[in-house]
Amino acid sequence: MGPLMPTVSAAGTTIRYDSRGTRGPVLVLVHGSGGNAAVWHPQIDALADIARVFALDLPGHGGSDGSFATIDDAVAVVRGFVDALGLGNVVIGGHSMGGAIAQGFVLAAPHRTAGVALIGTGARLRVLPKIIQTLEQDHPAGVQFLIELAVAASAPEPLKRAVLEETMRAPARSLIADFRACDRFDVMARLGEIRAPTLVVTGVEDRLTPRKYAEYLAKHIAGAQLALVPGAGHYVQLERPDDVSSALRAFVLERVRG
Repeated sequence: MGPLMPTVSAAGTTIRYDSRGTRGPVLVLVHGSGGNAAVWHPQIDALADIARVFALDLPGHGGSDGSFATIDDAVAVVRGFVDALGLGNVVIGGHSMGGAIAQGFVLAAPHRTAGVALIGTGARLRVLPKIIQTLEQDHPAGVQFLIELAVAASAPEPLKRAVLEETMRAPARSLIADFRACDRFDVMARLGEIRAPTLVVTGVEDRLTPRKYAEYLAKHIAGAQLALVPGAGHYVQLERPDDVSSALRAFVLERVRG
């Protein structure tokens, strides 16, 4: 992801994004707290032969302007992004906070949703108070604490460093706002409204959004598929990229109608 990534105006905000692929269903991928489109690099590369893949930087992240305070605000931006690029019906995928946004998207625009991929996320995302408190008091220490929880202990040290460095680049105000938005998110009572084909993926070692969160989603969304990835923590799409890409590929090819 570099300065040559394109931008588009969505919901009054300049949004930077990456895209790959020229045919097949449209897959829009949304990153989590303190992240940017780069967390989807492996999936963009792996899926470009079967889908038109888009990964955006949310407002205040990566190369995008603006900010947002609630998950609903972010949903409005993603809907604006889809409209601005004329993408039509999309498979909306999200990691962590991005998974909350994906749930908000399908609930707000079921007619625009060809499928939903929920990765390392939950229907409710209460945040450990110590995370926000530490970020507010000592941002570097807070990011260090967060990444220690987010990446499986068994992950390679270079990956842990890369995730730490990328998260450290996120503005402190954006990261704290992300967690506050997550902490207020709760659609547990609305999961029965989701009728689009749904894939739920989680790392078995995820300590931020534990396996039980994924199992709850899979149980309460009609027809949802659950993929458990062993040896992976919260950043499952980076820790076990091939497993996540394979699950997404099968989902798009078998369940989604473009």
